[in-house]
Amino acid sequence: MAFARTCSVALVGVDGVVVEVQADLEPGVAAFALVGLPDKALSEARDRVRAAVVNSGESWPQRKLTVGLSPASVPKGGSGFDLAVACAVLAAAERLPPDAIAELLIIGELGLDGKVRPVRGVLPAVLAAADAGYRQIVVAEQAAAEASLVPGVSVLGVRSLRQLIALLSGTAPPDEAPEPVAGQPDPMLAGLLLPGMGIRDLGGSPRPVPDLADVAGQYEARRALEIAAAGAHHLYLKGPPGAGKTMLAERLPGLMPPLTQSEALEVTAVHSVAGLLPPGRPLIDTPPYCAPHHSATMPAIVGGGSGLPRPGAVSLAHRGVLFLDEAPEFSVRALDALRQPLESGEVMIARSAGSMRLPARFLLCLAANPCPCGRHSMRGGGCECTPAMVNRYQARLSGPLLDRVDLQVQVASVTRVELLGEDRSAESTRSVAARVLDARSRAAARLSETPWRTNGEVPGHELRTRWRVAPGALADAEQDLERGLLTARGLDRVLRVAWTVADLAGRDQPGRLDVRTALMLRTGVQRGLPHQDRAPTGPVDPGTDLGGEL
Repeated sequence: MAFARTCSVALVGVDGVVVEVQADLEPGVAAFALVGLPDKALSEARDRVRAAVVNSGESWPQRKLTVGLSPASVPKGGSGFDLAVACAVLAAAERLPPDAIAELLIIGELGLDGKVRPVRGVLPAVLAAADAGYRQIVVAEQAAAEASLVPGVSVLGVRSLRQLIALLSGTAPPDEAPEPVAGQPDPMLAGLLLPGMGIRDLGGSPRPVPDLADVAGQYEARRALEIAAAGAHHLYLKGPPGAGKTMLAERLPGLMPPLTQSEALEVTAVHSVAGLLPPGRPLIDTPPYCAPHHSATMPAIVGGGSGLPRPGAVSLAHRGVLFLDEAPEFSVRALDALRQPLESGEVMIARSAGSMRLPARFLLCLAANPCPCGRHSMRGGGCECTPAMVNRYQARLSGPLLDRVDLQVQVASVTRVELLGEDRSAESTRSVAARVLDARSRAAARLSETPWRTNGEVPGHELRTRWRVAPGALADAEQDLERGLLTARGLDRVLRVAWTVADLAGRDQPGRLDVRTALMLRTGVQRGLPHQDRAPTGPVDPGTDLGGEL
């Protein structure tokens, strides 16, 4: 037989396309042609496959060989087709039973010695294969645990081409030592790692969760953190250096509930495509935390790169937290590029080589100083920035971007009493996370028959028509809307926060106090607050409103 076929998968973002790998042998001068829109890395598979076959003890066919990848219109790249190409060539040369590989879907890179190595994107590739009806999957042994996360498929993990040939031929496989598990992060995305943290910290690691009780004072910011976690609301922390903005942001993922099974698969698929899946941890089941440096470029933030785009920070933070420390120091283009994914929960990237969609349903947390030196409006003064410098610095966060941020909190300097005193009333991450979980459960029950999962995702039209607030609750928001202090988008976001405040308090419907709380956390304006509510000295009860009295 001079023709054989098997299948593999081409990835376009986190979406997979099943590709038929066809091998045809013809009489003529020995040559190897690879067709079907391969990129440079895939074109080099000709040399890798030939060396791997020879070093596995098989002879290379000395005839005209053509390997086609169909559909030819889909761009294909990477080394994940190596193993499928080798099997198709050997089957065409009658060294493997053609029927044995026809129903298989094969993914893996070949070393020159014939060893099978894992590739990035195994999970989304197997998901695409399962959707297409394939049930027998062959991958590298190191990627077998990741591939097995997909229900309804049978996964075979192999160590070498020699071992796979023996299994398909019905002979005893050779005994080979397992390959060591690689644990190094993708160098292309190393800038997205936190200082002092390894790759395991990006995707839900076993390292200790930072405790909210370690934060001194900052009761209003702690309350905003709880609301942000309960409703997946975006958060802006503004204050002088050393006030605790970064500490607060680092504790935000610990307040969020664990990922559901479907969310975990979404997050794991993105990290698998990016090559950032933690070693020995095939499933990411906790909200990721991504904190790129302010020198990160726009492609590093939203995704991109040469050829087919790669996931950026907004996708790596999917279902988790994207923290931009020193936000005004980021490029204006990178910051404004966040506006579209903040609304849609996904990012569409178009390049000459193709377009792709990446999930980007993240919780954005911004932190900024009030001015370049950071001492503007601090006790004791010392700020030497001119008003023009202060305005220019603050204007780097554009109005349209901040209009999409639900909670905007002023973080004041910690007092001596708060910092040095023993505050036993400070709540731990565990106790606050329990309230957040209860609030999320209430919202999930209300949204059970909708495509939305949190209050932060619900469109404003639905909140104004389907789930109405109590009569008269919007009086203050309507006044701000009439005065031009609140945009239509801002009103929708106030409604979302009000529902989260009500969920935390165990109420079935937001009242005027809930709306006032949402307005105050967005604008900083306190409306008719009694004196005792202006400066809380301990943790705020989830049923207590910060927005004043009726």
